[in-house]
Amino acid sequence: MMLNNEIKAAGIIGTGSYMPETVLTNSYFEERLDTNDEWIVSRTGIKERRKAEESVATSDIATYAALKAIEDANLNPEDLDMIIVATVTPDMSFPSTACIVQKNIGAINASAFDISAACSGFIYGLSIAEKFIKTGSAKYILVIGAETLSKITDYSDRNTCVLFGDGAGAAVVSSVEENNGILASYTGSDGRGGDLLKLPAGGSRMPASMETLANRLHYTKMDGSEVFKFAIKIMGEAAEKALEMCGLDKKDIDYLIPHQANIRIIESATKRLKIPKDKVFVNIDKYGNMSAASIAVALDEANKANKLSKGDVVVLVGFGGGLTWGSIVLRWA
Repeated sequence: MMLNNEIKAAGIIGTGSYMPETVLTNSYFEERLDTNDEWIVSRTGIKERRKAEESVATSDIATYAALKAIEDANLNPEDLDMIIVATVTPDMSFPSTACIVQKNIGAINASAFDISAACSGFIYGLSIAEKFIKTGSAKYILVIGAETLSKITDYSDRNTCVLFGDGAGAAVVSSVEENNGILASYTGSDGRGGDLLKLPAGGSRMPASMETLANRLHYTKMDGSEVFKFAIKIMGEAAEKALEMCGLDKKDIDYLIPHQANIRIIESATKRLKIPKDKVFVNIDKYGNMSAASIAVALDEANKANKLSKGDVVVLVGFGGGLTWGSIVLRWA
C-alpha cells in the first residue's frame, strides 16, 4: 500500500467482462413452465440469459473478467494494491472470493475482500475504491462484480427463474487527471425491506439442514411487485442525488448505465432523467439480471463499443436486495 496525504482524483482506467457460454433462451422456460416468450419479454425485456456450468464457481468467471480488466489498464496483477469482489454468490462463506481471485491471478501485493450489497454491489465497490485512491492509500484497485445466480435460482419458480443470469465484470480504479473520474458516489440502504428479496437458508440464522433443503430455502425468494415499486422510485432518486452532490443536473448526463433488472424500470428512470434512449445502455435482453455483475458488464460493453468518449458525464445507478441502492457520477477519462 502507498501512503500519501495528497487528495487525488479517482477514475476507471480499465474494464473487462466474461459471460458463460451456455445460453438459456425464453423457449427453455416455455418447455418447462406455464409461461411464454411474449409474456417474459413484455414484462421484463429479457430474451435470454447465461448459465455457468455446474463445475464453474463465481471465482472462476470473476478471474476471467479480472484478467481482461487488468490487461485493458495495461497493468500486471502484481501492480494491484487491493481486490474487491461484490457478490451474493461467493464460492463459500470463507475464504472470500476475492482471495481466491487473488490467488488465481497472482496478485501477490493486493489485499482482498468481498462485499455483499446484492445488485448495488459494484456501485458500493467503486465507492470504496474511490476513497482509497483519493487518499493515496492505494494506487491500483480491482473492483469486480460477479455472480453465478443460477446456483441459487429455483427453476420451478416461474416468478424468479426467468429473471436471473450469470456473468462477471471488472474495473481497475486508479488516480486520473483532476476533475475527471468519479465526481460523486452515493449509496444508501433500508434494512426494513430486507425480506422482499433474500436467500433464507445457508447462514447462521438458518443453517443448512434436511428441512431447509426440503422447503427449498436455499433459493432466491422475492416479492416482485414490492421490489418493482421500490426500484421505480429509487433509481431516479439515486441518480439525482449523486448529480446534486457534484453540482450537476440531469441535462448534464451524456450516458446512463443502469442496473439491468427490468426494462420497465430502466424506461421509468430514463423518462424521469429525461435522457434520450440512445444515451442509455441496455443489455438486459441478452443477459437478464446478473445482480452485482449487471452494471460491471454493461460498463465494459459500453466501453468496448466506444459508447463513452473522453469527458463524457456517465451515470451508473442501481438497486438491490438489502434493500440497497447507489449511484456513481463520473467524467470519463
